[in-house]
Amino acid sequence: MSIAHAVRSLFAGNLEKIRDINRKYATPRIAMSLPVRLALLALRVYLLLLVGLLVYKFTITLMQ
Repeated sequence: MSIAHAVRSLFAGNLEKIRDINRKYATPRIAMSLPVRLALLALRVYLLLLVGLLVYKFTITLMQ
């Protein structure tokens, strides 16, 4: 048994569980107010900024 086959079988076994969880949480159970939506948007932008800085630092480090 190759490593690739083992990894594939591991994901194939859990794929249906992941799909069930995604179906269960597809629709939110509570309504979000405008401040909550704005806070989540700000967090998303902050996360993207951090990832962008990380990629920038990584590429600058590789070029030196």
